[in-house]
Amino acid sequence: MKLRKVSAAAATALVLALTATACGGDGDGDSNGSGSGGGKTIKIGIKYDQPGLGLKEPDGSFSGFDVDVATYVAKELGYKPDHIEWVETKSADRENALSRGDVKMIAATYSITDERKQKVDFAGPYLLAHQDLLVKKDSDIKEGTDLNGKKLCSVTGSTSAQNVKDEIAPKAQLQQLGGYSECIAGLQSGALDAVTTDDAILAGFAAQDQYKGQFKLTGLKLSNENYGIGVKKGDTATVNKINDALKKMVSDGAWDKAVKDNFGPANYKNEQAPKIGQIVQ
Repeated sequence: MKLRKVSAAAATALVLALTATACGGDGDGDSNGSGSGGGKTIKIGIKYDQPGLGLKEPDGSFSGFDVDVATYVAKELGYKPDHIEWVETKSADRENALSRGDVKMIAATYSITDERKQKVDFAGPYLLAHQDLLVKKDSDIKEGTDLNGKKLCSVTGSTSAQNVKDEIAPKAQLQQLGGYSECIAGLQSGALDAVTTDDAILAGFAAQDQYKGQFKLTGLKLSNENYGIGVKKGDTATVNKINDALKKMVSDGAWDKAVKDNFGPANYKNEQAPKIGQIVQ
C-alpha cells in the first residue's frame, strides 16, 4: 500500500512537470503579448506594403518608421526584437484585430480619431502627419488650386483625392488605382500629375532607391493626422506603458534617428515629435 502511494505521487509530479513545459516553459508562450516579456512573444500589427513606414522586405525582414517605433516600444515592454511576431494588419481590419486579440498593439499609420476611440484605445501620438501632394521635382504645382485640369491620383476607397476635388480644385481629374505604388509609377511615367495621401506615406515611397531625387512634397498640410498605437479597448495599463516608452524614445534621440533613417532621402520636413496625449486638430 505504501508503494502505491509513492508511485502516485511520482506520477503526479511528472504530469505537473510536463504541463509546465507545454504551457511555455521554453519561452514560446504568451503569443499575443499579454505578459511583460521574459522570453515570450508579442504580436504587433503593421502594414506590409508602405515603404518608409511598414514594409515586408524580399528577404522576409521588416523596415519602416512604424516598425522602428514598435520595436523600441516592445523593447521597453521587455520583448527582444526576435520575440516580435509582425502581423499584417490592413486598414479595414485594425479594430477587429485588436478586439479579437489577434495582436497586442497596432502601429500602422493609425490616425487617432473620435470614431476609432469608441472601439480601441490609443497610445501616442508618435507622429503628426498631414495630407499632402507628391509631384515631380520640376512640377509647377505649388498650391492646391494648381491641380485644376491636372490628373490627381489616390487609392480606391480613399477620400483624400475626393476631398481635394470637393474643397480645393473642382476641375482636378481624379484617378483611383489599386495601390499607392501604382500611383507613384504613374507619376514617374508622366501619366499622372500628382499623388495625394498622408505626407509620411508619400515620403516613404519617394525615399525608395528607384525614386530618389525625382519627386517632392508640396508641403500644403491639407489635414492633421495624429498617428497612434492602437490597443484593445480598456487596456489602460498597456497604453500607459507604451506612452512611457514613446517619451523615452523621444528624449534619448531614437525618434529623430528613426525619422532620418526612414524619410531622410525624401527631404521630408516632418513635424517635431508630438507631445504624448496631445492631439492636434
